[in-house]
Amino acid sequence: IKINAFSLPNTSLAFVPGVGIRALTNHGTTNVSLDWEVRAPLFHDAGGADLFLSGVYFTGVLLPTQNVFGHPALRLQDCSAQVSHAHVSFSGELSALYNTFAEPMEKPILKNLNTMLCPIITDEVEALNVNLSSLDVLTKIDNFTLLDYSLVGPPEITEHYLDLNLKGVFYPLDNLADPPFSPEPFELPERLDSMVYIGISEYFFQSASFAHFAAGAFSITLSTKEISNHFIQNSQGIGIVLSRLADLYILSQPLMLRIMATEPPVVRLQPGNFTLDIPASVIVLTQFKNSTEVEPIVSMDFVASTSVGLAILGQRLVCSLSLNRFRLSGSEANRSDIKVLRFENILSSILHFGVLPLANTKLQQGFPLPRPYNVSLVNSDIEVLEGFILISTNLKYEMSSKQQPSFHGWGDLNRIRRQGTRQPAP
Repeated sequence: IKINAFSLPNTSLAFVPGVGIRALTNHGTTNVSLDWEVRAPLFHDAGGADLFLSGVYFTGVLLPTQNVFGHPALRLQDCSAQVSHAHVSFSGELSALYNTFAEPMEKPILKNLNTMLCPIITDEVEALNVNLSSLDVLTKIDNFTLLDYSLVGPPEITEHYLDLNLKGVFYPLDNLADPPFSPEPFELPERLDSMVYIGISEYFFQSASFAHFAAGAFSITLSTKEISNHFIQNSQGIGIVLSRLADLYILSQPLMLRIMATEPPVVRLQPGNFTLDIPASVIVLTQFKNSTEVEPIVSMDFVASTSVGLAILGQRLVCSLSLNRFRLSGSEANRSDIKVLRFENILSSILHFGVLPLANTKLQQGFPLPRPYNVSLVNSDIEVLEGFILISTNLKYEMSSKQQPSFHGWGDLNRIRRQGTRQPAP
């Protein structure tokens, strides 16, 4: 059996406020062909047949909801479907005889088909829910954190929008307790220029900062050789920096720098401005001759204020840091010390040319944006607003060459389903 053509020329989706999404299609047509063969002791014949269906009609309301694990789910309500006309024609040596029986066959075909349509569509919606329940709403981001994208409530339907409220919280790998602060509510602006608007709150980035800090991600120790490697594009500059640092403490032994955040970095989102203030400490260590242990030479606290650049690369939100200000903390008497001032300049250079490039390399991995499989974000734009960033984007569905059209769509979900029954992800 082969479907030669399938057309739904008049199809629409409309929001029903407080209820769901009404789907409507009419004037649909399809053409189906098949080969047949009859074998009997005294009779043999073969040929083909064509079934043309027209006046295909369907309407129903899809109710978006969620399951107990925070996965999206759908229910079908008020289903009505029918095919108005069917035409059967046979081909083969005795086709003229068979075609005399074709017209009487059409009414039983329509009756059976119209009885089956809504149960078939309902089964397809349930099959889609099985796939939706297999989606991983808890995603490992790196070796330190997980990101929870589960729904915090049922989707909301208005006259113009479908609103999905996602949790958007980072957790350390070994601790799924919520951060010790709460999200501030925010409203997306009323706009109609793009298909989808994604609001990412300050809380999202604050939880990322807190989770990485709690997991010990904000700590790095650099040897002289490693610092030199990171300054490879400015080798003359690093030589000067290291010689000044050695000269400052009158040392000939190898130096190491240990830089660690003392508190979770502070995130601030203001119109057109995304900043990250990093309170940290730096320890200069050295290893003396004939010793296997490292010893601290000096320890100082500092605050680095950085600007955060945003971009969408692939289907991920990518951040990059640039140093705005750097200051050593301490008493005013200490700040007037020449040695402290020289160290401040040296450390600022190391942060600017060494540490931040390392951090930006890791940040290039980005954060995955929620989207169905095979759906790409196109023509995306990012704005920083008060308390959240706004991503305006359109969507494009791209079917792989090996994937056949299916009501299920969402190609990766079909693949998950074929792998066998799975327990819903937490």
